[in-house]
Amino acid sequence: MYSFMGGGLFCAGVGNILLIVSTATDYWMQYRQSSNYMHQGLWRYCMPGKCFPHNDGIAHLDATRALMILSLLACFIGIIIGIMAFIHYSSFDRFDKTFAAGILFFISCFLVFLAMAVYTGVTINYYGKRYGNWRFSWSYIIGWVSVVLTFFSGVFYMCAYRMHECPRGANSH
Repeated sequence: MYSFMGGGLFCAGVGNILLIVSTATDYWMQYRQSSNYMHQGLWRYCMPGKCFPHNDGIAHLDATRALMILSLLACFIGIIIGIMAFIHYSSFDRFDKTFAAGILFFISCFLVFLAMAVYTGVTINYYGKRYGNWRFSWSYIIGWVSVVLTFFSGVFYMCAYRMHECPRGANSH
């Protein structure tokens, strides 16, 4: 049980760090315009030597930002509850912290998956039809890696919950 929780905490910790990096950086997409390479993130777009905030309320960026932030919060709260389960902190006796941490990691995974899907769909439909020389960049890829890590965090914590709830008896056959 502890190995599953340890693996879940490791995946969640790394996933949460990657979520923070992905959300905060400006390399979700790179494109070439007038012989200059430019890049943009969720918060700003950058030309050579200068970055500017996204001034207009672009709906898909607002949705992606909101979903990424909610995913960060769910993952962070899941990590706190997961640590409490790991060290047997028992302020809530009727509250199964292992199960709650697993559910929060799955919620985080679902939210970041939605954020990535929204960004991917709109970007491909908009830029794919208008510009030929663009690509997704490393911040975007880190976002997809965090989907996988938060998913496995949830799987590990659900396995730990299952082992805790259904212990195998030594004498049962």
